[in-house]
Amino acid sequence: MKSLYGNTTGLKANQLHRIENLHRRRIPPEFLITPELARDLSRLSYEIGRQLGLLVDRRGRIVKVLVGDQQGIVIPDLGEYRSAPGRLKGIRCIHTHLKDEPLSLDDLTDLALLRLDLIAAITMQSDGRPLQVHMGHLLPGKTDHPYQLPPPLSPHALGIGCLDLIQALEAEMAQMRSLYRSSHGQERGLLVSVTTKPKSEARDDLAELRELAQSSGITVVGEILQLRRQTSGQFLMGRGKLRDLAILALQKGVTLIVFDQELRPAQIRSITDQLDLKVIDRTQLILDIFAQRAQSREGKLQVELAQLRYRLPRLVLKNTAMSRLTGGIGGRGPGETKLEINRRRTRDRIGSLEKALGLVVKQRRQQKARRAKKGLPVISIVGYTNAGKSTLLNTLTKSDVMTEARLFATLDPSSRRLRFPRDLEVIITDTVGFIKNLPDDLLIAFRATLEELESADLLLHVIDISNARHPEQIEAVERLVSDLGLKDIPLLRVLNKQDRMTPDVVARCVQTLQGVAICAKNARTLAPLIEHIKTHFKAGLN
Repeated sequence: MKSLYGNTTGLKANQLHRIENLHRRRIPPEFLITPELARDLSRLSYEIGRQLGLLVDRRGRIVKVLVGDQQGIVIPDLGEYRSAPGRLKGIRCIHTHLKDEPLSLDDLTDLALLRLDLIAAITMQSDGRPLQVHMGHLLPGKTDHPYQLPPPLSPHALGIGCLDLIQALEAEMAQMRSLYRSSHGQERGLLVSVTTKPKSEARDDLAELRELAQSSGITVVGEILQLRRQTSGQFLMGRGKLRDLAILALQKGVTLIVFDQELRPAQIRSITDQLDLKVIDRTQLILDIFAQRAQSREGKLQVELAQLRYRLPRLVLKNTAMSRLTGGIGGRGPGETKLEINRRRTRDRIGSLEKALGLVVKQRRQQKARRAKKGLPVISIVGYTNAGKSTLLNTLTKSDVMTEARLFATLDPSSRRLRFPRDLEVIITDTVGFIKNLPDDLLIAFRATLEELESADLLLHVIDISNARHPEQIEAVERLVSDLGLKDIPLLRVLNKQDRMTPDVVARCVQTLQGVAICAKNARTLAPLIEHIKTHFKAGLN
């Protein structure tokens, strides 16, 4: 029958019948469990030598009867029950312990990960009669001691005002959520990094993940960093840390978990099964930002192709995990199809997108051929995202490409003509910003855009020297330039945001990085850069 869950092999017919009949019982709202039901559950558990459990909803109905073994019970998937962020599940679990022992660590882990209303364990005497009932529930607002474990209850005094207690807990949680409430419609995200990197490098990566999340419109309500010698295959992190994450998410009304590491399909499935929350990784977050920023038809095609390539191996995820990704962060995109689309239709769509982008590549080559006939030199601006590339383009060419102080503010490439004195005219192009570990699917999808760099006569590498992580950013950009086969194109480092640094620091950066210092917002600081560009092309003409 549907209400029975677990391994019933070896049970006698009369035992199985009595266990099945447990689900017909009702528990009044003031009782955790009635003394009579506690007695019957304990006696049955003693007879069969296995733990037994009940899942009870708030109406007092027994929705599942669980048959375990000597060590414990297994709680089935509760996806059909309420799963609103920051709320309890609406289900409590009462089970037996064959020995006189309190709630175990596994019990408390289930309480946290499944967001159960309550969990209770009935211990028994040597003859199978109930001895005590140990109870626990989550404690709102407490991160150091997140559980409340009252003194054990007598099996004859179980009328604790159970429903009132659960409702009071949820009311307190609602009050806590109101303290953290964000703007309407925004995701409330918890950032997680589980890494084997050194602590300082891990913190830098987590700081960049925060910037990405904020750029995507996520309200970041907390961060968790776990340094490990090796990452766990199933959950990436330890089960205890996963439990802490679940408690923090519940207390702060989190709607989204963002991992800094790329998650394998099996890991996403395992984590979402445990947390009952939407889970995405860094790659998916970057794809979402690109989906928000794409304006041109070309950009929309590229983003959709990258998203579908990323999701194709993840379409095997079960429906409950997939449904959490529908819409919002990690689940939107230009021309996007539903995530429940089958693999065949996804491959068909990928094929049609590749053909459409093939035409884009052809058109770009034609444009490059026309430019080559005119003999105009091409300058391409590259750099880490938010380094100031579009601002430099605007100041040099007096144009109005959108600029914003956030990661990947502009996505679609822009080209402008720039005329220098003495009849020197060039085409200057702003490209999509780079970032560490740029997803491979994005590189493949944006090959048409990045092919623009191949026709460049000079690369301007814009560097934000006010960013403490600029050495790592330089390495990431120039490694990507090399990987794209562009290392033979002359490259000039442009050290932006000198206005935020002292003159001594700027001079040291110029000497160390062998670049030209500017403030992209201030046209008067661009004279040395313009002189370097003119000198480069004059030398080429000679």
